[in-house]
Amino acid sequence: MASALSPPRGPKPKGVPPSHYYESFLEKKGPCDQDYRKFWAGLQGLAICFYNSNRDFQALEKLDLRLFSKLENEAWRESSKDTSHHFSLVLRDQEVKFKVESLEYCEMWKGFILTVVELRVPSNLTLLPGHLYMMAEVLAKEEARRAAEVPWCFLQVSRLEAQLLLERYPECGNLLLRPGGDGKDSVSVTTRQILNGAPVVKHYKVKREGTKYVIDVEDPFSCPSLEAVVNYFVMQTKRALVPFLMEEDYEKVLGFVDSDRENGESVWAVSSSRGSGPVPHANVPKPLLPVPVSSQEDRLPPLPPVPQLLDQDENYVTPIEDSLAAEYMNHDDLKAITSVWARKPGGCSPQAPSLVVTRLRDITAELEEKLQKRRALEH
Repeated sequence: MASALSPPRGPKPKGVPPSHYYESFLEKKGPCDQDYRKFWAGLQGLAICFYNSNRDFQALEKLDLRLFSKLENEAWRESSKDTSHHFSLVLRDQEVKFKVESLEYCEMWKGFILTVVELRVPSNLTLLPGHLYMMAEVLAKEEARRAAEVPWCFLQVSRLEAQLLLERYPECGNLLLRPGGDGKDSVSVTTRQILNGAPVVKHYKVKREGTKYVIDVEDPFSCPSLEAVVNYFVMQTKRALVPFLMEEDYEKVLGFVDSDRENGESVWAVSSSRGSGPVPHANVPKPLLPVPVSSQEDRLPPLPPVPQLLDQDENYVTPIEDSLAAEYMNHDDLKAITSVWARKPGGCSPQAPSLVVTRLRDITAELEEKLQKRRALEH
């Protein structure tokens, strides 16, 4: 009996190789690494991707350059015969050391990193004209990419909610973008810093004029995108202002509810990847069993609307801690913000709208209490 003819097999589809601004072999040593590990690395937007080889399409890990703090040169040598060059990348939550074969690779990596972070071609590195031309091309691509994206520090919050977020979570940044109060395409920038132990809150207006964003200061500055607006504030204040990036809490150990074999009670167990089974956690109290609730009860209530005060320009509310800070700042005030921003350890990962809404819900009571005090003072 003749078997049915099967369709001819075509070639297996190949993966699409990742597109990088710059790529080469790079040896990396993280905070938890005992020694350097060699990777094929590529700069992709605001991330450095690490692969086992240049034939891999899936990155093993990534470094988020949105948490960039600074680059440092390393003069350390393993031996007198070691001709490699070292530099370190300091992020908000960690410091990563790199080792490359030559000075050219070292300067190229630092140059491309600074280009995408600062949105300008660096002028203080040992680079050839061809290298500078390559970085200028990358700068144009990165500006076009960011022009189509909304900055991660842009949140759909009111003026007062922005102040409370910056006050409650100072370790996540001190600069936040929000919608303007005039109901149009304008944007407002809220900053919060500490001067001599006292908080200083400032608000800046950004007008939309065609495809440009104009920062409304004494000497108006035009930007092609919202990301360029953020970069202007960061660079003009010598990095004293840090874009707000909400921290998300993640567990580091896999745990689950298990049944105790002796008494049958529920206990909290920690999964052991090296052992044969779960290991009960002695110091963790017994969790409460979940209580079934209906779908209507399980939904969190929406945030109450922020009460609006009269006689405020563009529906802005008066700042709580100093009414004088409600005025928009001029160029001289912006240049005066040069205080050093101290940051707590711990990384910040990209924020989600649900996380911001949850955090805002936690401070609703505090918001209402301060508004009541404000009204009492006015009467």
